[in-house]
Amino acid sequence: MNVTAPATLAADEVAFVSGRTRLYGIVGHPIEQVRSPEMVTAELHGRGADAILLPIHVLPEDFDTVLPNLLKVANLDGLIFTIPFKAAALALCDELGPQASVVGAINALTRREGGGWKGEIFDGLGCVEGFRRRGIPFAGRRVMLIGTGGAGSAIGVAVAFQKPQSIRVFDMDEGRSRDLAERIAKVDPAIRVEIGAPTVDDIDILLNASPVGMLGDPRRPIAAETLPASLTVFDAIVKPETTPLLALAESCGCTVVRGREMMRGQIASIVDYFGHARA
Repeated sequence: MNVTAPATLAADEVAFVSGRTRLYGIVGHPIEQVRSPEMVTAELHGRGADAILLPIHVLPEDFDTVLPNLLKVANLDGLIFTIPFKAAALALCDELGPQASVVGAINALTRREGGGWKGEIFDGLGCVEGFRRRGIPFAGRRVMLIGTGGAGSAIGVAVAFQKPQSIRVFDMDEGRSRDLAERIAKVDPAIRVEIGAPTVDDIDILLNASPVGMLGDPRRPIAAETLPASLTVFDAIVKPETTPLLALAESCGCTVVRGREMMRGQIASIVDYFGHARA
């Protein structure tokens, strides 16, 4: 659907929303911190879509009542889910994508052509897309993943679909690490999966999906004081853009991939999923 702006606008009119505009929403609690309304709407408009993404604040105790009714809005074409609703949103799906089927959560919901709703999770796919845009493959590589919570689990599963040689996972919660290792094995039994402390020995790609280094935290998620220049280092943290881990990686000559690159990749992939083709 192309955006067709009127030839002239009255002083009390804007060009980015009208009665024809298709609606999308991001559902969360809290909601003030999200950047998706700006970034997804920009991506939609950049592709010529007459559409807008709105923040929707839903209290956890109201989720099961509000969401089924929200899906009845006729000009609503999709939703994005953030904390704490990625797992609860599974109940809204008539069909699950391959990533969501393994991870057990979704962060995007869109209408199916034949009716009903389908869901997928794009946290990990955004990471993979960020690497793809940089021309950095996962296939055949040895990966160290730190952090196996919601985002880390999705990243681990998405990377597993790319057929790396091995994935070593670490989390302070060993149970979460074991759970992710089992999910990776379901994706591709040929991948060598290990659970162990962070290391860069015999590692090609280091992925940080933990919160260590976020918003003024001076710590790094790995104890190493130097990193091999051959290493590719990714940090899912968006703020600061250069985390303590990435600062060390840059000083050692490593290739770095930033959290904002994952965010851009995730948004592009979600808008694809919403049915708006790239130019």
